Amino acid sequence: MGAIALIGPAWICVLALFAVLGDALLPFLPSGTLVVLAVLRTSQVAGAPVFLALGVALASFLGDLLLLSLARRGASLVDRRLAGKPQLAASVEHVQQSLSGRSPGATAAMVVVARFVPAGRTVLDLAVGYSPDQSRSFLRWSALAAVVWAGYIVTLGWLNSHWFDTAWLSLAVSCCAATAISTAVARVIRRRRRRPAL
Repeated sequence: MGAIALIGPAWICVLALFAVLGDALLPFLPSGTLVVLAVLRTSQVAGAPVFLALGVALASFLGDLLLLSLARRGASLVDRRLAGKPQLAASVEHVQQSLSGRSPGATAAMVVVARFVPAGRTVLDLAVGYSPDQSRSFLRWSALAAVVWAGYIVTLGWLNSHWFDTAWLSLAVSCCAATAISTAVARVIRRRRRRPAL
């Protein structure tokens, strides 16, 4: 944490927001870790968690809009990414099929849950971007999912900053908890996908 301490809290917050914005297209960005780190660095500032959560939600929603726009326009960057990753392309096709005919409530749940699955946001955004008829209703659920995820990750960091006296321990526990939750959600989804239809 010595090198991190040289960076002001404001810069960490900016870095976290850019990571959240960009991880729609680049899911390997450690956006959750950076948000937790920003929470830990600003936890003593009155009102900081609330403002950070609002910023994270906005960045998350804007990231969805950006990837949706790129997919809808057939941007070469997106097409190359799908062409180079057959598994990603197959996941996008599966989600497109899953979205068709779903009730609004089921669609909303799917969009929110995707935020908690590694690369789930990327797959969902691409699927919707290539299905223009889904885009309008998707934006409502994307905004809801952005608020839910922002509240979750900021609260996780804030709680751990108050439970543990050591910053590195708070960061480690927060990241481990977030990873465990994401892994559990991904496993549940995989099991449901493998379950034969009745």
